[in-house]
Amino acid sequence: LQFVESGGGLVQSGGSLRLSCAASGFSLEYSAIGWFRQAPGKEREGVACITASGGDTEYVDSVKGRFTISRDNPKNSVYLEMNSLKPEDTAVYYCAATNIFCRSDQDKYGYWGQGTQVTVSS
Repeated sequence: LQFVESGGGLVQSGGSLRLSCAASGFSLEYSAIGWFRQAPGKEREGVACITASGGDTEYVDSVKGRFTISRDNPKNSVYLEMNSLKPEDTAVYYCAATNIFCRSDQDKYGYWGQGTQVTVSS
C-alpha cells in the first residue's frame, strides 16, 4: 500500500512539469493528499494539499500562483502542475495521504511513495 510518483525530470528555469501520484492497493476517495518535497540538506516541506472532496487546496507561499494540485478519484490519482519553475524548486517530490482534511503535521500522513526527482537548471 503506497503511492507511486512520476513525472519528474530535468527542466530549465521557467519551464513546466506535471507530477502524478497514483495510489496502489487502496482508494483515495476519503483521503486528503499532500505533495511534499525535500531538497538536499534540507528538511522535507509541504508544498500543496487537496482535501478528500477536492473542494479545498492549500499551498506553501513559495509556490502560490505557480503550482496547481488536482485530483481524479476515478483514476485514483492526484496531480501537481508546476509552472514557472525555479532552481529552488529542485527536490525529490513525494505524495502522501491523510484522512479527509489537509493537516500541517507530516506525521499524520501515510502511504509515502519513493518520490520523483525534479531538477531545475538556471
